[in-house]
Amino acid sequence: MTTDVSTPGFSTTVEALQLRSWQLGPGQPTLVTDLFKAEFFNLIVDDRADVHVSSKDGRFYLGWFPLGRPGTDGEGWKLAVTGTATVPGYQVSFDTETPAEIVAATVARVLTTSRPL
Repeated sequence: MTTDVSTPGFSTTVEALQLRSWQLGPGQPTLVTDLFKAEFFNLIVDDRADVHVSSKDGRFYLGWFPLGRPGTDGEGWKLAVTGTATVPGYQVSFDTETPAEIVAATVARVLTTSRPL
């Protein structure tokens, strides 16, 4: 087997290197909280104005901490799903400046994977 070393590195195009505009800033958190229906989820706003959403069975949790989650370094969103006796759960965190649209897309995907037992 031979390797062509006449063109080291990788190739790209000028179009691929153009500057892009990326969505920045926290956006509107209601894009996330509006994904939940009261018949399936509990919503609590605490004395710090943090928002907590949990499933009725308690296995799903989402917290929104506009000023940062206490005890963390700028954690703005915390999503956690409790595992079972045989399969571990998982958790995902986003910082306070993560666009709400990104968090909403993640939460929506998690919600679509759930199903009644």
